[in-house]
Amino acid sequence: MKQVLKKGDNNMTNAVIIYGGNSKKSRLKGLFDKAEQYFKKENVLTETVFVSELPAEDLISANFHSQEIIKANEKVANAHIVVVLTPVYKAAYTGILKTYLDLLPQKGLQGKTVVPLVLGGSFGHLLSIDYAIKPVLSALGATNILSGAYVIDIQVEKVNSEHYAIEDEISERIDKLLALSINEEKRTIPVN
Repeated sequence: MKQVLKKGDNNMTNAVIIYGGNSKKSRLKGLFDKAEQYFKKENVLTETVFVSELPAEDLISANFHSQEIIKANEKVANAHIVVVLTPVYKAAYTGILKTYLDLLPQKGLQGKTVVPLVLGGSFGHLLSIDYAIKPVLSALGATNILSGAYVIDIQVEKVNSEHYAIEDEISERIDKLLALSINEEKRTIPVN
């Protein structure tokens, strides 16, 4: 059930970023930093699920009773906005991301605004958002999936071991997507 907010309500929007890469030392981290910083600037409470830090045995064996998986799923359940970050490997999202998505409840994304942010090596996989990622998000109950952003890795420059610079055009596109996700959720926030 959704409640329409009135001016002056102080309900806070919550977001979760699902980091579907296998390394925090890749250009995908630049997209993560961008999303996290944007939400922080907009006072959106943000949590992260780093899939590569979840127990591998629990992911591979589909251990729904794992405490770490349960905690990760609670972050998703409590979020209004879900940002799904993944690199593209062989025209699809990562296997590690799929192992986690398989452990979300069947309608785990229902009622949430979902933002796919995808990093690829070339424009050859541009349609991976529509043909690989959106179908699995829809299967998890997501009905409000924003267009997302497909970013080529050369558009994210490694500045040093911990910082990345994103091309202005891409940075602006991501800002617009994240702003749209916040605006969507400020109109209607789930009643607990």
